[in-house]
Amino acid sequence: MKNNFQKIALLLSILLFISLCFVYGYFYNKIQENSQNAEQAKIALQLEIDKRDRVNALENSMQQISDNKDLLETHFARSSDVVPFLNTIESLAPWVGAKAQIDSVETGTGNTKLVVGVSASGSFDSVYKFLTLLENSPYELNFLSMDIHKTTPIDPSLKTNKDLSWQMICKIQLISYLP
Repeated sequence: MKNNFQKIALLLSILLFISLCFVYGYFYNKIQENSQNAEQAKIALQLEIDKRDRVNALENSMQQISDNKDLLETHFARSSDVVPFLNTIESLAPWVGAKAQIDSVETGTGNTKLVVGVSASGSFDSVYKFLTLLENSPYELNFLSMDIHKTTPIDPSLKTNKDLSWQMICKIQLISYLP
């Protein structure tokens, strides 16, 4: 009997060991599956975080671009902004001591160009500086014609050229005009 009991105990131990091995294998496989699922979820989370970071970077870029867009749009004159453009031209003259006035405003065929006739008067220095300010204005301008001449005769009693009066008449085409 003792021998039978040992055989039964050994057989039960082997059956228990085999069943525990199956249980161990089952749980090991489940842990591996969960580990793979967790790794896939981690990768998906990282992709979503990257997408969110790119969206935030894009929004920041768009905000910076919108500031630059407003600045860029100031370099173009729309058909509704012609009066401020003309006022800008006239307001440049007093900065350099010249007097300027708009003589004519013409829109070309199909409203694709704007031609402005401008006259300025003052000393040669002030007229020349006004011309330089026009050339360096934020608008893209094309000078179609220009005439600079003295309006007062040369008098030998005048000591400097600043006492002479000069006049500039020019036609300017606004290239950065949006109808």
